[in-house]
Amino acid sequence: MKKGGFRFWSVTFVVLLMAAMVSCGSHVASTKKSNANSRKQIAPVARRVLSQNDEQRFKYFYLEAINQQTKGNYAAAFDLLNHCLEINPTAAEVYFMRSAYYSLLNNDSLILANIEKAAELNPQNSVFVERLAGVYIGAGRYDEAIEAYEKIYANNHDRDDVLNVLIRLYGQQKDYDNVLQTIDRLENLEGSSEEITLARMRVYSMKGDKQAELAELKNLSKKHPNDMNYHVMMGNWLLQNELPADALKEYELVLAQEPDNLMAQMSMLDYYNVMGQDSLAAELQEKLVVSPTTPLNSKITLMRTVVNNNEQQGGDSTEVLNIFRHILAQPQKTSDMWELQAAYMSLKKMPKDSINNSLRGALQVSPDNAGVRLQLIQSMWTDKLYDEVIGLCKSALEYNPDEMAFYYFLGLAYFQKDEKDKALHTFQLGVSQINSESNKDIVSDFYAIMGDILHEKNREQEAFAAYDSCLQWKDDNLGALNNYAYYLSEKGTDLQKAEKMSYRTIKAEPKNSTFLDTYAWILFMQGRYEEANIYIEQAVENDSTPSDVILEHAGDISAKLGDMKKAVDWWEKAREAGGNSKVLIRKIKIRKYIKQ
Repeated sequence: MKKGGFRFWSVTFVVLLMAAMVSCGSHVASTKKSNANSRKQIAPVARRVLSQNDEQRFKYFYLEAINQQTKGNYAAAFDLLNHCLEINPTAAEVYFMRSAYYSLLNNDSLILANIEKAAELNPQNSVFVERLAGVYIGAGRYDEAIEAYEKIYANNHDRDDVLNVLIRLYGQQKDYDNVLQTIDRLENLEGSSEEITLARMRVYSMKGDKQAELAELKNLSKKHPNDMNYHVMMGNWLLQNELPADALKEYELVLAQEPDNLMAQMSMLDYYNVMGQDSLAAELQEKLVVSPTTPLNSKITLMRTVVNNNEQQGGDSTEVLNIFRHILAQPQKTSDMWELQAAYMSLKKMPKDSINNSLRGALQVSPDNAGVRLQLIQSMWTDKLYDEVIGLCKSALEYNPDEMAFYYFLGLAYFQKDEKDKALHTFQLGVSQINSESNKDIVSDFYAIMGDILHEKNREQEAFAAYDSCLQWKDDNLGALNNYAYYLSEKGTDLQKAEKMSYRTIKAEPKNSTFLDTYAWILFMQGRYEEANIYIEQAVENDSTPSDVILEHAGDISAKLGDMKKAVDWWEKAREAGGNSKVLIRKIKIRKYIKQ
């Protein structure tokens, strides 16, 4: 084996070996005599009796293996372990430590062979046997895993964790009798409890032994005569097992003593539904969902049931909204019910104002609910209610100052209102909140809009820096690529860079007239007039109402191609489309291209 061959091994390996070293200081772990329930133990293999010289040699090489492993010299440590086995082939601790190396090399057969050997040589060492059991479970060898865990328990009857594993393993094998026997052992160790009784019931249920299952439940109820919830459990079992009359007696017994017992009321609701007593079920359901004592989670579940039942019966929203109104007339601690009402209204395609009022109700209860506020903002945005958007976003930033979306909508709202300075300031504040987990699309748009505003304010270098930042976050932001390319072409600088960026936009959207116009204009600025004409014609064809800018560009390109009649026709159309610059008017008048 080459030196350093294990240099990339994990910390888990070191921990595993440390555990082995601690457990192996003595070859015999603490033991207790097994009881009648324990399986027969295998006697440990006799350890070779070493001469004094061999004993010293073994200790030296074993400790040196540990020392080399601690230093990270794993290959040397492994070689030393093998040498230890040459001196003493019955050293269980060496086989155990060696299995860890094979584990890291993913050699399953040698892992198992070494672990089995360690456990065979020292079956009373729980660390060895438990590791072996884990390997058996990983390999799906559950019978052998069970035998290993039974050995562990035989040596230590205080291991409730081992009993819990055995319960799962016996269950995996569908060995229900041994599951029950192991539950008995757990009960002897921990004492009786509701969990243990319920565990027995589940096993009897899997066995199909209904009588034993019911007996366990009755026993639990007798042990806790003042706990009405056990009577509810009894009723639920009876109802599930098609004994509704007996179930009703249990529920009525509980409700006679505790009229507000929620478990009993919910079970009565199930009873009414099973028995087809729809009117009684609806009445109780409404009572529970409106009651201020019903927990919120239960109310939400019940209200969803109300909605589902109502939809199945034709979807009369009047009844559902009436229940919502009764619930929401009470003070709400959370926004959940308002949100549920908004979702229902959306489902029923109710007027936007009604939905928005529900969202506003949710915000009154939970003003820091970013999700609800964004829903409301998006609704306002669709209707171009920019002042409403601004108000909602400014309030939102008091509660969620690190939420990028609010800066985004606030900045856009200012931009739409032509309040460019406020928009720019908002985006600059938003940029200060950027971190590695920020949404790249939003951040990219932040910088793109900043670039547009800065260019409009004749702050070109800052604008181009903003576009560069935009494209670092999202290199296919088409709007930024188009604007950046166009502004560069206007300056007549970096035209190759501009062409590459613009070409990406027309590849992505080959029928976008704005992108085609930009690309045609960049070709024009490079003196490539024939190519420019191809793309400007496509720009006009793909726009039902081409802008005066596109039409003027078409005229300029035609002029450079020497077709002045066609150029003037394009310029005239540009003027009809709203173009009124002095340069355009002069080009028409003198029938000649003039550089802007």
